[in-house]
Amino acid sequence: MHNNIKLLDCTLRDGGYYNNWDFEKKLVEDYLFAMDALKIDFVEIGFRFYENDGFKGAYAYSTDDYLKTLSVPEGLKNKLGVMVNGSDISNPKTQTDILEQLFNHKSESPITLVRIACHVKAFIDCLPAAKWLKQKGYMVGFNIMQIADCPSNEIKNLAKASNKYPIDVLYFADSMGGMNPSDVTIITKAFREEWSGDIGIHTHDNKCQAISNSLEAVKNNIKWVDSTVTGMGRGPGNAQTEFAVLALKDYRLNRGNPTKLFELIQKYFKKLKDKYSWGTNPFYYLAGEYSIHPTFIQEMLNDNRYSEEDVVAIIEYLKIYGGKKFSYSALENARNFYSNKAKGTWDPRNMIESKKVLIIGSGPSAKKYQKEIENFIRTTNPFVIALNTQSNINEELIDAHSACHPVRLLADSKEHLKYPNPLIIPKSMLPNDVKLEFKNKEIYDYGIEISNKGFDFYSNYGRIPFSLVMAYTFAIATSGKASLIYMVGFDGYDDGDPRNKESEMIISEYNKSKKAVELISLTPTKYSLRQQSIFFKYR
Repeated sequence: MHNNIKLLDCTLRDGGYYNNWDFEKKLVEDYLFAMDALKIDFVEIGFRFYENDGFKGAYAYSTDDYLKTLSVPEGLKNKLGVMVNGSDISNPKTQTDILEQLFNHKSESPITLVRIACHVKAFIDCLPAAKWLKQKGYMVGFNIMQIADCPSNEIKNLAKASNKYPIDVLYFADSMGGMNPSDVTIITKAFREEWSGDIGIHTHDNKCQAISNSLEAVKNNIKWVDSTVTGMGRGPGNAQTEFAVLALKDYRLNRGNPTKLFELIQKYFKKLKDKYSWGTNPFYYLAGEYSIHPTFIQEMLNDNRYSEEDVVAIIEYLKIYGGKKFSYSALENARNFYSNKAKGTWDPRNMIESKKVLIIGSGPSAKKYQKEIENFIRTTNPFVIALNTQSNINEELIDAHSACHPVRLLADSKEHLKYPNPLIIPKSMLPNDVKLEFKNKEIYDYGIEISNKGFDFYSNYGRIPFSLVMAYTFAIATSGKASLIYMVGFDGYDDGDPRNKESEMIISEYNKSKKAVELISLTPTKYSLRQQSIFFKYR
């Protein structure tokens, strides 16, 4: 069956996105010996970045001088490669100068293969670099990124342009991780109409199809396949080398021995994966479906400011407004669901002014002390607001529920519709699909502004630091001129849970406001709140 495909392992290059390419030398040397034992055809040992911005480890630059300090097995001495970002060399005016700074002649370098990774729009401008690198003695590859959405005619034009240059292998990358095997076949056929040289594929595992896509590519006579150990790579990671060598064994002449690879995984990569948590999950799957750059997901999962609801909401936002190119500003814009001018139609003073407010959270203590809480409500007659779909307390005693997160609102819409009492939400500011869910529900429309300036309170909207329902409800009570805010069911989370820190930040920021009302928890809490007992006989 074999057609003598070439496996290229790019673990250090792609995996470096997690640790800034700062791998221990012992790990690297053990890795190289494992690759040699496996008879991997090429090892892409790192990037060769041109810019020096922030600290990065040795494999971000993979200089000839540094690589010469490594113990490289004899079997790999003509099989090392590096990758160059096309954005560094896409300017025709500076391309040659930059290449001259990055590369010596092959006779002075441990490197054999240079791959240039570039987006579709920069591909033509980068092509002349192939001639320069060939003249210096290198093998040359091109990785075309974000090609999945290109029509076949555009792919054919790229392939046709490639024929004018001395390229050894023309790769396409499943950059967003959304490809299916049928997509691989379509793209391969488009290349083949204009390009007769070797083709390679670099797959991502958003949808758990990295191996099946690679196998489909080989069946379509693609000659080069990328993989990484345990799939280590940005976001959901890549085709796993340990699976690729098994799935593709019948297509390789030299299969090698995987024992050292398995030892390498146990010794190093299992710990690294536990630390950095690459690999697919439902969020990466959705990102692949909607052509969203995986770094958006990676950044959110590594930032405890983002709840699961936030991640889903931002994916929905990027699905509509576009997320193919990652930037921190785009992420921040997507995170701020309420970026429009704050507006609302309900003034809580009409119902709350001079009254005590009781906010009911979802902690276990709300259920544990249910009878005492209900007695407290009957005795003191506060204005009672239950967060989201909290349902431990008799609904007849609750004046309203509050909610503000668009995704949570959609998920809980059927529950909210069951409740007889009104729902406080920033209706005027919500997407139309959310509004439609509540067209038959009595709504108190209280607006919201998200700002790092802390809390402030207006007649029909509040300024809060996070779009969390606790902060939103503090604003409702304070705009309503409540005399006191009681809280029950705010137990706190397990130690180490980042939600504790976020809740503490909300409480701290609220208490800094000159308009803040005293907060008192009547049930046990981990938060920095004044505490009283629900068992006291309140009058």
